[in-house]
Amino acid sequence: MKNNEEKHPLRCILLIDDDLATNFLHQDVIKSTGVKAHIQVCHDGQEALDYLNCEGEFSNEPFFPQPGIIFLDINMPGMNGWEFLEVYEKMPSDRKAEIVVAMLTTSLNLDDHDKAEKTEGVKKYLSKPLKKEYLEELIEKNFKSF
Repeated sequence: MKNNEEKHPLRCILLIDDDLATNFLHQDVIKSTGVKAHIQVCHDGQEALDYLNCEGEFSNEPFFPQPGIIFLDINMPGMNGWEFLEVYEKMPSDRKAEIVVAMLTTSLNLDDHDKAEKTEGVKKYLSKPLKKEYLEELIEKNFKSF
Protein backbone atom coordinates (compact mmCIF):
# COMPACT_ATOMS: atom_id res chain seq x y z
CA MET A 1 0.00 0.00 0.00
CA LYS A 2 1.44 3.34 -1.02
CA ASN A 3 0.08 5.19 1.95
CA ASN A 4 -1.58 3.95 5.11
CA GLU A 5 -4.68 6.03 4.49
CA GLU A 6 -5.27 4.60 1.01
CA LYS A 7 -8.18 2.14 0.91
CA HIS A 8 -8.92 -0.58 -1.62
CA PRO A 9 -12.08 -2.42 -2.55
CA LEU A 10 -12.23 -6.01 -1.35
CA ARG A 11 -12.44 -8.16 -4.49
CA CYS A 12 -11.43 -11.58 -3.19
CA ILE A 13 -10.97 -13.49 0.07
CA LEU A 14 -8.72 -16.56 -0.03
CA LEU A 15 -9.31 -19.33 2.51
CA ILE A 16 -6.39 -21.73 2.87
CA ASP A 17 -7.46 -24.66 5.04
CA ASP A 18 -7.58 -28.42 4.52
CA ASP A 19 -10.79 -28.95 6.52
CA LEU A 20 -13.92 -28.98 4.33
CA ALA A 21 -16.35 -28.31 7.18
CA THR A 22 -14.28 -25.35 8.38
CA ASN A 23 -14.18 -23.88 4.89
CA PHE A 24 -17.95 -24.28 4.56
CA LEU A 25 -18.50 -22.53 7.90
CA HIS A 26 -16.07 -19.73 7.06
CA GLN A 27 -17.74 -19.13 3.70
CA ASP A 28 -21.08 -18.77 5.50
CA VAL A 29 -19.57 -16.29 7.97
CA ILE A 30 -18.14 -14.21 5.11
CA LYS A 31 -21.46 -14.21 3.27
CA SER A 32 -23.32 -13.23 6.46
CA THR A 33 -21.37 -9.96 6.59
CA GLY A 34 -22.70 -8.92 3.19
CA VAL A 35 -19.25 -8.98 1.61
CA LYS A 36 -19.59 -9.18 -2.18
CA ALA A 37 -16.04 -10.44 -2.72
CA HIS A 38 -15.21 -13.65 -4.56
CA ILE A 39 -14.38 -16.39 -2.03
CA GLN A 40 -11.67 -18.78 -3.17
CA VAL A 41 -10.95 -21.93 -1.16
CA CYS A 42 -7.62 -23.75 -1.37
CA HIS A 43 -6.95 -26.89 0.65
CA ASP A 44 -3.22 -26.49 1.21
CA GLY A 45 -0.40 -24.05 0.70
CA GLN A 46 0.64 -25.38 -2.70
CA GLU A 47 -2.86 -25.11 -4.13
CA ALA A 48 -3.00 -21.51 -2.86
CA LEU A 49 0.34 -20.70 -4.53
CA ASP A 50 -0.99 -22.23 -7.74
CA TYR A 51 -4.06 -19.99 -7.50
CA LEU A 52 -1.99 -16.85 -6.85
CA ASN A 53 0.41 -17.69 -9.70
CA CYS A 54 -2.21 -19.02 -12.16
CA GLU A 55 -0.48 -22.40 -12.28
CA GLY A 56 -1.53 -26.04 -11.98
CA GLU A 57 -5.32 -26.43 -12.08
CA PHE A 58 -5.57 -22.63 -12.38
CA SER A 59 -3.28 -22.35 -15.43
CA ASN A 60 -6.09 -21.89 -17.96
CA GLU A 61 -6.74 -18.37 -16.73
CA PRO A 62 -4.30 -15.48 -17.17
CA PHE A 63 -5.23 -13.97 -13.80
CA PHE A 64 -7.59 -14.62 -10.93
CA PRO A 65 -8.92 -11.97 -8.56
CA GLN A 66 -6.11 -10.88 -6.29
CA PRO A 67 -7.12 -11.52 -2.70
CA GLY A 68 -7.43 -8.59 -0.34
CA ILE A 69 -7.49 -10.96 2.62
CA ILE A 70 -5.92 -14.38 3.02
CA PHE A 71 -7.05 -16.49 5.97
CA LEU A 72 -4.28 -19.05 6.45
CA ASP A 73 -4.39 -22.19 8.58
CA ILE A 74 -1.09 -23.33 10.11
CA ASN A 75 -1.47 -27.10 10.37
CA MET A 76 -2.19 -28.68 6.99
CA PRO A 77 -0.82 -31.77 5.25
CA GLY A 78 1.59 -31.18 2.40
CA MET A 79 2.58 -27.54 2.56
CA ASN A 80 1.61 -26.03 5.92
CA GLY A 81 0.94 -22.36 6.65
CA TRP A 82 4.54 -21.51 7.60
CA GLU A 83 5.92 -23.18 4.48
CA PHE A 84 3.36 -21.30 2.39
CA LEU A 85 4.50 -17.99 3.93
CA GLU A 86 8.16 -18.73 3.13
CA VAL A 87 7.36 -19.03 -0.58
CA TYR A 88 4.65 -16.34 -0.54
CA GLU A 89 7.01 -13.68 0.84
CA LYS A 90 9.34 -14.19 -2.16
CA MET A 91 6.56 -13.78 -4.73
CA PRO A 92 6.19 -10.66 -6.89
CA SER A 93 3.95 -8.11 -5.20
CA ASP A 94 1.36 -8.26 -8.01
CA ARG A 95 0.62 -11.89 -7.02
CA LYS A 96 0.26 -11.28 -3.27
CA ALA A 97 -2.70 -10.19 -1.22
CA GLU A 98 -3.25 -6.45 -1.46
CA ILE A 99 -3.66 -5.90 2.26
CA VAL A 100 -3.94 -8.65 4.86
CA VAL A 101 -2.68 -12.12 5.65
CA ALA A 102 -4.32 -13.44 8.82
CA MET A 103 -3.34 -16.71 10.47
CA LEU A 104 -6.61 -18.45 11.38
CA THR A 105 -5.85 -21.53 13.42
CA THR A 106 -6.77 -23.86 16.24
CA SER A 107 -3.13 -24.00 17.31
CA LEU A 108 -2.67 -23.38 21.03
CA ASN A 109 1.10 -23.35 20.61
CA LEU A 110 2.42 -20.05 21.99
CA ASP A 111 5.42 -20.37 19.67
CA ASP A 112 3.03 -20.16 16.68
CA HIS A 113 1.51 -16.97 18.06
CA ASP A 114 4.93 -15.43 18.72
CA LYS A 115 6.20 -16.45 15.29
CA ALA A 116 3.13 -14.92 13.63
CA GLU A 117 3.64 -11.67 15.55
CA LYS A 118 7.23 -11.50 14.27
CA THR A 119 6.39 -12.43 10.67
CA GLU A 120 6.19 -9.26 8.60
CA GLY A 121 3.56 -10.54 6.19
CA VAL A 122 1.13 -11.65 8.91
CA LYS A 123 -1.16 -8.84 10.05
CA LYS A 124 -3.39 -10.82 12.43
CA TYR A 125 -3.33 -14.06 14.41
CA LEU A 126 -6.85 -15.33 15.01
CA SER A 127 -8.37 -18.41 16.62
CA LYS A 128 -10.79 -20.58 14.68
CA PRO A 129 -13.55 -20.43 13.85
CA LEU A 130 -13.70 -17.23 11.81
CA LYS A 131 -16.09 -14.83 13.47
CA LYS A 132 -18.08 -12.10 11.81
CA GLU A 133 -16.41 -9.55 14.13
CA TYR A 134 -12.90 -10.61 12.98
CA LEU A 135 -13.80 -10.05 9.35
CA GLU A 136 -15.66 -6.80 9.96
CA GLU A 137 -12.66 -5.41 11.88
CA LEU A 138 -10.25 -6.31 9.06
CA ILE A 139 -12.57 -4.75 6.50
CA GLU A 140 -13.13 -1.59 8.52
CA LYS A 141 -9.39 -1.05 8.94
CA ASN A 142 -8.36 -1.86 5.37
CA PHE A 143 -11.15 -1.46 2.82
CA LYS A 144 -13.49 1.27 1.59
CA SER A 145 -16.59 -0.80 1.43
CA PHE A 146 -17.95 -4.31 1.22
